[in-house]
Amino acid sequence: MNIFRLAGDMTHLMSVLVLLLKIHTIKSCAGISLKTQELYALVFATRYLDIFTDFISVYNTIMKFIFLGSSFSIVWYMKRHKLVRRSYDKEQDTFRHFFLVLPCLLLALVINEKLTFKEVMWAFSLYLEAVAILPQLVLLQRTKNIDNLTGQYVFLLGAYRAFYIFNWIYRYFTEPHYVHWITWISGLVQTLLYADFFYYYFNSWKNNVKLQLPA
Repeated sequence: MNIFRLAGDMTHLMSVLVLLLKIHTIKSCAGISLKTQELYALVFATRYLDIFTDFISVYNTIMKFIFLGSSFSIVWYMKRHKLVRRSYDKEQDTFRHFFLVLPCLLLALVINEKLTFKEVMWAFSLYLEAVAILPQLVLLQRTKNIDNLTGQYVFLLGAYRAFYIFNWIYRYFTEPHYVHWITWISGLVQTLLYADFFYYYFNSWKNNVKLQLPA
């Protein structure tokens, strides 16, 4: 554990709390992509297959339960809650997200650290997480009215991965033989996908104007 890893985990946790705050208090999921939330639920379900078999630390186990539970509860709210689901913009959230799943699975079968079920699923979760934000970014481009909580949620998600890159750099220089190309490249791709959003987010913050992404 180091300060960059902790900052990454906390910003990730904050992104989830911001989204749950929006859904629970306002009873609205306007501007949120169900497709992205379904992909994140799949990411955590396949990444944390070891939750009951491999113990690392209490902190690690708690975070696994938080991200698993929150991802599936968000999907449930958006699909089943009688008030929240009314605000879901199904007509705009049309990204064919399941077309991302098969290429990521095939890539995981070919490029992995070890050809076992658990390791393939781990690699699959990394590849899928790298592109899971795409439906959300597309929805934001189509949405002319991006509220503050939605903007903060996406910003914190991007910041979480950026902090993890600093974590990997720190560990590379402080830990012998620390090399994880699959994790590094997937994380870099994921962060680059946020670059355009970061630019417009900081511009809106600097100029004190409403956040809008170009169509």
